[in-house]
Amino acid sequence: MKFAVIRFPGTWSDRDCRHVLVDVLEQQADILWHREADLRGYDAVVLPGGFSYGDYLRCGAIARFSPVMAAVVEFAAAGLPVIGICNGFQVLCESGLLPGALIRNESLQFRCEWVYLRREGGPSPWLDGLGEGDVIRVPISHGEGNYYADAPTLDRLEATGRVALRYCDAAGLVSPEANPNGSARNIAGILNERGNVLGLMPHPERAGEHLVGGTDGNRVWESVIRGALAVVG
Repeated sequence: MKFAVIRFPGTWSDRDCRHVLVDVLEQQADILWHREADLRGYDAVVLPGGFSYGDYLRCGAIARFSPVMAAVVEFAAAGLPVIGICNGFQVLCESGLLPGALIRNESLQFRCEWVYLRREGGPSPWLDGLGEGDVIRVPISHGEGNYYADAPTLDRLEATGRVALRYCDAAGLVSPEANPNGSARNIAGILNERGNVLGLMPHPERAGEHLVGGTDGNRVWESVIRGALAVVG
């Protein structure tokens, strides 16, 4: 499987993503500069974490106008898999591919810690390898990861199975204590209507080897890889 990992000015998780995809999972992955406007030949797109354009104006607000984003929108419209991680999630929201916004953490502090996530919602190539209610452990690293949307939008996401990941404890219990940033309804990740676009604040690429604390993040990558192999087969 061939991944396009997008690099904006200020991105810094692109090499982490490529390392896991290439060196751990033995896939193909190219880091593409944000001025690239052609995604033909790629099977999936990754918008990694970082501080695109220094997070000036709003997180992801300037990156949304990079030339590559027109190609990402077309890629997603074709039903192909797109994932936005941390700052990438913010870019997806700013670009209109996902609803809502990521605002300052409720604590007004930067949070860098391991969290638990519970798999929920409908089908997605990124998460079909996880069963309903499965719990994974991955790290977060953000100052503006507090997911916000108005009540009708939140209700619509819930009703259509588009809340994909929710902050929880090790046993899968969703509670205010398990919420690291104040996100509405403990939401850690959401899907678009077709399920091919996933935005999440936690970093699966930082949970790809036992050396760094765990490998649960690989279940996200392995899911989309397994799905692609099934289509080829």
